[in-house]
Amino acid sequence: MDVLSKIKELMDERQWTEYKLINESGLPSSTIANIFHRDTVPSIKTLEIICDAFGITLGQFFSEGDLIELTEEQKVLFDRWTALNSDQRQALLNLIEKMN
Repeated sequence: MDVLSKIKELMDERQWTEYKLINESGLPSSTIANIFHRDTVPSIKTLEIICDAFGITLGQFFSEGDLIELTEEQKVLFDRWTALNSDQRQALLNLIEKMN
């Protein structure tokens, strides 16, 4: 995967400039300049920060195909889901099934 192309694609989808990426990510402008103008591959930590700015995970960044962005409510549900044990998850799935 071409990391730089993927970052540019995500920026294009959001109509972001390099300046906007700098502001949203909080990364130094020199870091972003190195990525775009010196073809430097960002470290995993830098890429995590960029992904956070885009509102996606590293997994979503590297996935093939369309990205699915979560709403704030979905993020809350997902965060709470991960805190449940397997019995609680099954109980919740059973409840959801009964609601449909």
